[in-house]
Amino acid sequence: MSFDLSRSTLAPLMASPPLTLLTLAAGTARIGGELDEETRTLMRQQVAAGVLDDLAAADGWPLLRTGLMGEHPSRMLAVLRDCGALARLLPELDALSGQGQITPDGGMIDIGAHQGRVVDLLAAQDAPLPVRVAGLLYNLGKADSPPQHLPVHYKHVERCLPRIEAIVDRFGLAAEVRELALLTARELERVHRAAPMRAASITALLERVDAFGQTARYRQLLLICASDFQAYPGNAGRAYGKALLLEQARTACLSVAVEDVTDGREADPAAATALHEARALAVAAALRSERWADAAA
Repeated sequence: MSFDLSRSTLAPLMASPPLTLLTLAAGTARIGGELDEETRTLMRQQVAAGVLDDLAAADGWPLLRTGLMGEHPSRMLAVLRDCGALARLLPELDALSGQGQITPDGGMIDIGAHQGRVVDLLAAQDAPLPVRVAGLLYNLGKADSPPQHLPVHYKHVERCLPRIEAIVDRFGLAAEVRELALLTARELERVHRAAPMRAASITALLERVDAFGQTARYRQLLLICASDFQAYPGNAGRAYGKALLLEQARTACLSVAVEDVTDGREADPAAATALHEARALAVAAALRSERWADAAA
């Protein structure tokens, strides 16, 4: 469906409520939903005139959700940013535009554009809403990294977490959205750093994300991590090796008989430590980790 408007319908847009503006922006995420330049100019004028000033965030969320669930969510975000609406509704996300991030090969990218590519990749895989939201928010702490540390974003996770909480509260988002977004912010870079020789660290990661009890959420985290990896230049279509590595480690952990190790006392600190060590040995054997090779033999 095309959202190009004729002259006869442009004029009423100037006086329409803010939800009309968000409807137009959300429509651009759909195939054929492009807006013409005259419409986009009017949207800029409306935002500058304060059309969004009295809009309750919760009232605007259903339309933002519609756009996020479209085939190309980044198009909606680009339109919202262009007209100034993103800065009003999601200033934390808008602030990422123009911020630099080092790529794995040493180049530089715009973080705001990168998050758009991530959410489009997730949309292409028909990811549910919590995954798409989490895929947008895990870099929020990089908007104002201390300049003396740039281009490294020192302690960005600590800055990101309260911003996610603020967005969840502002729009009244569901608990599952909050939990996955916070988990992704905390663990995405750790997933990227997973390595076969670090059996204990991999085991601890799997335990933190509850890969054994919250399997669906764990797989959603891996999907976001894979999309982050593939959104970097040169990585499109490449397999994400860390997902395979963690799946091998998780399978090894599941081979450990929990009852035999803990005697039914998983909450006991000593039993939890014993279970962690048994799992780490199993992971080391499965991944042939040199650090644990002697103990696992």
